[in-house]
Amino acid sequence: MRILVDHRTTYAYAQPAANVVQALRLTPRDHDAQYVRSWRVDTDVNGAMREGMDAFGNRVIMFYADAPLVSLTVTVRGEAEVTDTDGIYRGPETLPPLVYLRATDLTRVDAALLDMARGCATPGGLATLHALNAAVHEHMAFDTSETDVATPAAEAFAGASGVCQDFAHIFVAAARALEIPARYVSGHLARDSDPAQDAAHAWAEALVPDLGWVAFDPANGICATDAYLRVAVGLDYLDAAPVRGARRGGGTETMHVHVHAADAMRQSQS
Repeated sequence: MRILVDHRTTYAYAQPAANVVQALRLTPRDHDAQYVRSWRVDTDVNGAMREGMDAFGNRVIMFYADAPLVSLTVTVRGEAEVTDTDGIYRGPETLPPLVYLRATDLTRVDAALLDMARGCATPGGLATLHALNAAVHEHMAFDTSETDVATPAAEAFAGASGVCQDFAHIFVAAARALEIPARYVSGHLARDSDPAQDAAHAWAEALVPDLGWVAFDPANGICATDAYLRVAVGLDYLDAAPVRGARRGGGTETMHVHVHAADAMRQSQS
């Protein structure tokens, strides 16, 4: 699938914010099933951009604003070709798999989450992960009002509702509890019925012996297809967040995100 992405993030501050620095994990990398045809990241204020790569192999643009500001919009426009590989990712790795067994504050299990994980365990690793994907999907209701970016997996699981980030954190936490390396993935999902979205998408990858990393989307109860554009990975959301930053002053901050991710062929026919 050829996926077109238009992604805008706007910050507004009650007072001028100084020393604004943003880490932008917004640019996907090429791998065996993904080829970036064109990609551009822009801001609506003056500043310096320096591109590099983090420890997880994500492309990161560091943006440093030239002067204090009261608003900032980061715009991404791009196009990528994605091939369906039944969810299997084979691409460059910068860290050994055992790193992805490490628990974080957002992916620690409690007794209830551990019980769910153990209830999905089977002799086969892939079968276990499919069972886990289905269990999370069935247990959780999608609700944008119940959690935020700081909600731990166990808390979201107890409340049985959240957004794709929470589904992914729960899956990752449960897989690690079963000694299966797992990681958080941020990116875009080209939806036929609703290409306009209010956030980027999130899913998970888990390591299956003799197969590789396999992408599971518990929010939709499926493995990733060619409609999924992989952008960044990490131990949890904080490592793979599309935009994270720091500032001095500024008072109250508000953020608005708009994402339009669509199949280019369908777009041209509409």
